[in-house]
Amino acid sequence: MHGRAENFGFIATGIGSVPFESIEGSCREIIESLPHIPFWPQFVKRSFLEDMNVQFSERLPLLHVNEKKRSLDIWEGAEREGALVEFYEHFLAQDLEYFAISRQYAPGLYTLLEDMKKGLAPDARYIKGQIVGPVTFASAIAGNDGKQVIHDPELSEALTKGLAVKALWQVNLLKSSGKRPVLFLDEPSLSGFGSAFSAIQRHEVIQMLKTIIDYVRENSDAIIGIHCCGNTDWSMILEAGPDIVNFDAFEFMDHFLLYKKEIEQFFKGGGNIAWGIVPTSDFKDTVTVKELSLLLEKGVNTLEKIGVPRDTIIRRSLLTPACGMGTMSKDMARAAISLLSELSRTMMGGL
Repeated sequence: MHGRAENFGFIATGIGSVPFESIEGSCREIIESLPHIPFWPQFVKRSFLEDMNVQFSERLPLLHVNEKKRSLDIWEGAEREGALVEFYEHFLAQDLEYFAISRQYAPGLYTLLEDMKKGLAPDARYIKGQIVGPVTFASAIAGNDGKQVIHDPELSEALTKGLAVKALWQVNLLKSSGKRPVLFLDEPSLSGFGSAFSAIQRHEVIQMLKTIIDYVRENSDAIIGIHCCGNTDWSMILEAGPDIVNFDAFEFMDHFLLYKKEIEQFFKGGGNIAWGIVPTSDFKDTVTVKELSLLLEKGVNTLEKIGVPRDTIIRRSLLTPACGMGTMSKDMARAAISLLSELSRTMMGGL
């Protein structure tokens, strides 16, 4: 069985990035608007350390953050073999605290957790976190030769395992809230996969994703999702075996639903769908709950026609924005969260 079947019933959560800068205020807004599965926010406009790649780079081998240049690079002066040996010593010992994400890099994580422990989210059944996916991460870092790290098998493997142990550290921390942890691997770099410009092969992508999914699954009861905000080879994502697949349902629903056989098998294996139904890249405050609910109904009907029972679809569906909201204006982001919250209540009320 690939996934862990849940009873979501159209509850809503977020992707990660937000345009806000008030840490405490944002966490309270998230809990209020998305009470069933709050997510910790990434404040990408507050600090470069909250860039989706930089945020998860602490203690990973050979990496260097240059805040002044706003870059994440390979440390030129580092001794490669020694750095990798040191990394694997901590990894093999499962030294989770060594790989912790510090408050400086993720204040939203710690603040949301503190709020949850204070009982500020009494309706929450889950708590959601996120981590950059291995393909996006290895594609974002250039080696000293100018090539992406994804073309360096030895270092790419180490960084993927590093993300896996960081993911495990995170879900253990999230679990301390008393709620079930949900963790999304964010893979925007897989948008358009299969074009002539793809850096790696399909089987390599699956293996990188499975390295993290299997590691977290073997060591925790966390629910693991994969988020990709563009169009991609969805059979590849489904084959990687996450518990949740999250896609841009506003822009690419028809593309996703082309993978009928694979989606049917995914549901049979216990999989869940996160419909990224509220647009983010071109959000207009004229979008209505009715418009989005009709779009969702169309998607549910299509899945039902390919053989997935309607009650199964409803139980195993949750709602999200299409992507992170970090590039939106503050007003538009608040409007999007409000729309998502209202849509979730409407869909839950219709069950």
